[in-house]
Amino acid sequence: MIESLADQIVQKINQAAALYYRLILVVAPAGAGKTAALQDVQDRTGAHLINVNLALSRHLLELTERQRILQLLPLLEKIVGNDNEIVLLDNTEVLFDIGLQQDPLRLLQRLSRNKTIVAAWNGTIDEDSLIYATPTHPEYKHYPIQDFLVVSPTITA
Repeated sequence: MIESLADQIVQKINQAAALYYRLILVVAPAGAGKTAALQDVQDRTGAHLINVNLALSRHLLELTERQRILQLLPLLEKIVGNDNEIVLLDNTEVLFDIGLQQDPLRLLQRLSRNKTIVAAWNGTIDEDSLIYATPTHPEYKHYPIQDFLVVSPTITA
């Protein structure tokens, strides 16, 4: 029997507690069910679910381009807060905006030092690599799979 995406996430949440970076990436292309799975996990665990694009954009609107670059991590930390041990992040595409000059994976890892972060990642997995966008796209990112856990409807382990 194949586990649902939400079941896989809950299982990884338990595993993440012992890791240095308590980061779980839910990797799948747009429309693959990441949001529904995160909502299901929220119902099961009581974790806080944040639409990153919406929450972060509200804070960035009144800042200059330079301020946005410098304030992104502190704003993200404020949005995530200190109250919840598990935080679910959906719609994370704004983190990849080239104008913000950030490394999205490193931002998520920094957030995951003191709490478990489960983040939606619109991308793919290729053998032992995590990919966002295509190589010709300006927001293209390619990372080795290390220092975080991965959940995907295409893998079951």
